[in-house]
Amino acid sequence: MRHYIRKVKALNDMGFINYIKENVINIALIIAIMITGAMITNVNKRINSFVEDRPKYHFYMIAPNLSDPFWQEVKKGADDAAKHYSVAYEFKAPRFNDPEEEKRFLNIAIASEVDGIVTHVPYNEDFTEVINTAADEGIPVVTMENDAAASKRKTFVGVSNFLLGEEAARLVNDATGGRGNVAIIINSAQRDVSSQNIAISGFKSAVAKNYKNISIADIYTSEMGILSAEDIVGRIVRSQPKVNAIYVTDASDTLGVAQAVVDYNKVGEIKIVGYGDSEDILDYINKGVIYGVVMNDPYKMGYNSIKSLVEIKEENNVSAFIDTDLKIITKDDMTYAQ
Repeated sequence: MRHYIRKVKALNDMGFINYIKENVINIALIIAIMITGAMITNVNKRINSFVEDRPKYHFYMIAPNLSDPFWQEVKKGADDAAKHYSVAYEFKAPRFNDPEEEKRFLNIAIASEVDGIVTHVPYNEDFTEVINTAADEGIPVVTMENDAAASKRKTFVGVSNFLLGEEAARLVNDATGGRGNVAIIINSAQRDVSSQNIAISGFKSAVAKNYKNISIADIYTSEMGILSAEDIVGRIVRSQPKVNAIYVTDASDTLGVAQAVVDYNKVGEIKIVGYGDSEDILDYINKGVIYGVVMNDPYKMGYNSIKSLVEIKEENNVSAFIDTDLKIITKDDMTYAQ
């Protein structure tokens, strides 16, 4: 034991123990530096990841309502486009159709200085001034479904309304076996809208050129949605018994006409070509009450609206009209017009 103690004392006299002590401190400092470095590296990685994942742009989309499945499908398309192009966007809409509320959302978007706006334009509502304000503030605007061609909007995303009318005429011809006396019902809000007039022009043009045995009995205007459409069907049944087809240009009126045809026991006798793809409309198609519908493709409209804003921001160039194709639904098939 004494020999061991003397040996340790000798080592201590040589400074060995002090050497170990000093190096233990250095090793501890090195370890601390390494841990700190690792922590800093991890933080930097998180910061870089956040920067990389941060959306490139903040867009704003305004729809006419939250209740119609059509606009939920538009939102689904916009969601997928936003994810694909790594952008953020807000989807805003009144609970039910309210043009003034849409305009309020548009002004909010402008005040928020977003990077771009997609907006529905209500029938018979002049959004030109508000859209021009956005454009003057350097915010590009894309219109969808209905256009504001006189404004400074960058592009319109939707369909050729002339083609929509032509395809509706084709469905009426198919439904009636090529021999039809058709009544047309438009919504009062659509009466003076140029896009709607173009659709009716397309319908008339197709009838004149391709369907010689189809005639147009009359064009009616629905004033109060479903109830008014039902009243019109009653008038048609009583005063125009030769009418065997009805072309309806509005989703709510399509439901009203379908219900009236059922109530008057005219299913099969009066063929319906309408607009919209809500659950109730699809149910009427499956039951053979409605022959078919021709409409905008809502998913493509939502997707292409976001896509067009990205192209405007990155390339400063986009077509003035982006055609989303028509969505055609009948009992026997579901297809997209090309």
